Amino acid sequence: MSREAGPFHLDSTYFRLRPDASAQPLPVGESFWQELSSGALGDFHNEYLVTTHSFSENWPMWEMHPNGDEIVVLLSGSVDFILEKKTGNRVMPLRDCGGWVLVPSGMWHTAKVNAPSTMLFITAGEGTQHRQVDL
Repeated sequence: MSREAGPFHLDSTYFRLRPDASAQPLPVGESFWQELSSGALGDFHNEYLVTTHSFSENWPMWEMHPNGDEIVVLLSGSVDFILEKKTGNRVMPLRDCGGWVLVPSGMWHTAKVNAPSTMLFITAGEGTQHRQVDL
């Protein structure tokens, strides 16, 4: 089977990393997040979604991925990445391009944006949950 090899850009095409070590480009349109939430793009069981996002404001939500770890890489800007822990939140400053954090499966996390920032996400998306930030 022949597959499109690109080139692609993460602003317009995310991708899925499958358990068989293949990658699937996912075009990003206006309905992408709705399709993802509704299951129209699959359940992402044992798969990772690779995306980029730019932020100029603090995240309004906590999020948690119950079925796998997440890797978050700072591409530009400055953020304080926050992991929620029973003993108190852990704040991890990301200041340099290429700095990254490993978010363990099941850990709630959010970010405070110190300067407009762009981040790369490698997310075990199956079962992702969100709740309002109360910081």
